[in-house]
Formats: sequence, C-alpha cells, structure tokens
Amino acid sequence: MLPQLAIHLLLYTFSVTALQLSLEFKQRFCMSTTCLFTIAAPSGAGKTSLVKALLDKWPDDIAVCVSYSTRKRRPGEEDGIAYHFVDEGRFRAMIDNDEFLEHAQVFDNFYGTAKASVDELLASGKHVILEIDWQGARQIKQKLPDTVAIYILPPSLEDLERRLRDRGTDDDAVIERRMRDAYAEMSHYSDAQYLVVNEDFDRALFDLEAIIHSQALTLMRQSKRHQSLIDSLSD
Repeated sequence: MLPQLAIHLLLYTFSVTALQLSLEFKQRFCMSTTCLFTIAAPSGAGKTSLVKALLDKWPDDIAVCVSYSTRKRRPGEEDGIAYHFVDEGRFRAMIDNDEFLEHAQVFDNFYGTAKASVDELLASGKHVILEIDWQGARQIKQKLPDTVAIYILPPSLEDLERRLRDRGTDDDAVIERRMRDAYAEMSHYSDAQYLVVNEDFDRALFDLEAIIHSQALTLMRQSKRHQSLIDSLSD
C-alpha cells in the first residue's frame, strides 16, 4: 500500500510541477513585446526560401527556432542548424518532462519544438518563426492562442507540381506521393489567420514582412515597448 501511495504522490507532484512550468511559459509569452509565428506550407510552396529571405533581411529582428529531431543527420548538416539531433531516448525524456510546445512522430522519426528554445529567442527581443506542419501549428495555437498562424500556398496545383519537378531530385512516383501529401496538407490552410500566395516571390516576401510588422505595432505590444510614454499620458 505504501509503495503505491508513494508512486501516486510522485506522479501528482510531477503533474503539478509540469503544469506550473507550462503556466509560467504562457505568462511570459503573453507579456512579451515580440511575437511567435507559425508558418506552414506544402512542400514546394517556397516556405524555406521565403523564411531565409526574411532572416537575411531582418537578422536583428527575426529568428527561426530550431526543432529537435531523432532522424539521422545527413551529410553536411550541423547540429543546431538544421535540427538539434537527439536519440529517441532523450526525445522521449523531453516529452515526459513536458519540454515541448509541440511534437509529432513522422514515419520512424520524432520532431518537436522545445519551450525553452522559443522562450530564449523571445526574451532576446526577436520575433520568432516556427517552420512547421499544420498539426504542429494547431498544437501550438491551442497552447498559446496569441500565436500568429500563417499559411503559404502556391498559385495553383499545376505550378506546385512544376516546382517539384524542376528540383530534379525525385522520380515520378515520389512526386505523385508529394502531390497527394501536399493536397492533404493544403486542406488545412483555413486554420491560419493569414494566407500568403507565393505566385511572385518578392510580393510574397513583402506580404510576410507586412504581417510580422503589423503584429509588432499592436496596441498591446507598443504600449509595453513604450511604457514610459504611455505612463506619462496618464499623469
């Protein structure tokens, strides 16, 4: 009886601690003058290129949060650049410790976004982008409702297929599978608050910049950023 009671008390203590950590993270996020963005898109829509262009143009204002993954590192990949590469045991331990904002298993590999990584980047004064699929974006939106969700679409399915073929890396069977996956992925575009159609790269980049800049100028964030000015108006 006593061992069972000890186990129940231990589980209860762990659950309370995890809840407290989650609430503390949510409170810090809501008080931030910066913003968390999720950007989702089907393969071939240009998400990676657009995010890279954003970072190149606004390196002091925008950062991308690097996810954790259990997949094997590919030649040329550096740990902490493409992903934080960890083994499955470490990843499962992070799940048990409630360290992820979102996580998912894709085929034989696990992927996840760590709360600490997002918290650190937001605290540095930068807007944070998560390149993520619709499932991860939905998980994060449920946990942090103030997150701004963006979806990028190609101008047409025909254009998407052409882009995939122009890569020259996949055979017909793989492209057909990618198109099926993309069609399923795009059915969730309406989960987002903002929709960007990447027909013209420069225009799509401008649209992304406008979305991010508009969030920086909300009354809540501007009031916190210019607190002394706001306080002087009430004197």
